[in-house]
Amino acid sequence: MFAIALSESAKLSPLEPWQVEEFLAHMDRARPNLDPWIPWAQRSTDLESARAALQSYADRQAADAGRLFGIWSEGVLVGGVMFVSFSKATGVCEIGVWLEPAAEGKGLVSAAVSRLIDYAFDDRGMSRIEWHTSPANTRSGAVAQRMGMTLEGTLREAFLHQGVRHDTQVWSLLPSDRAASGS
Repeated sequence: MFAIALSESAKLSPLEPWQVEEFLAHMDRARPNLDPWIPWAQRSTDLESARAALQSYADRQAADAGRLFGIWSEGVLVGGVMFVSFSKATGVCEIGVWLEPAAEGKGLVSAAVSRLIDYAFDDRGMSRIEWHTSPANTRSGAVAQRMGMTLEGTLREAFLHQGVRHDTQVWSLLPSDRAASGS
């Protein structure tokens, strides 16, 4: 299987519908950590719903409108990174991530996001990468900062999740930001 090394014991690889059983087992481990932030975590609760989640990203990939990758550590799926949206026509994409608690603090998300940033700018010529997160999700905001993103603002009550309206921070990265930082 195609894979990119993130560390000596971790890799980034496409996450596809045929891996549904592994994905569902991972979601079951990660769900308590993800439910406050990611709506589709609570929608992937059995094989059928998990397969539908993976298939939706396979369909986005086929349309060049998004893509999903898994993060494996020591052979176990522990998280993922994705192009939530990807528009070559507008030159704008959004990156999102998730990780189960056992894999936190190992630099896996930063390494994976860095690979997607390189791909978006260097291989696909994107003009803007966005990162959307809840202001309460401080770990996510810290990743955006580490990647050199700029906090552009907060969209008040822009996101409905679990019956509650939540604020959304919008971070961005432009090719000129990378040039200025020497990345």
